[in-house]
Amino acid sequence: MAKRVILCYKWYEMDTTVRNLDEQAYRALRARAVMEGRTVGELISEAIRSYLGRGPLKRGTASLRALRPEPYPKGNKRLSSEIDAIVYGAHR
Repeated sequence: MAKRVILCYKWYEMDTTVRNLDEQAYRALRARAVMEGRTVGELISEAIRSYLGRGPLKRGTASLRALRPEPYPKGNKRLSSEIDAIVYGAHR
């Protein structure tokens, strides 16, 4: 199980504490911030803005019926048969 850390930093004159942050994820984020010459707070702010920019999630509206099959790329017409032959053995 990944070790958890608590992250505290000052963010736009607002003190913020993030609990149960994955320690490895935080270390990787901190290393990236150092390599880019930025702060952890700047990277977290960017990630939050990016997440919020995706728009609201529409929970419960997805349906398997809405999925449509996609055609195989050219040259793969027998792909399913070839996979079956590998998985289940050649037809006799």
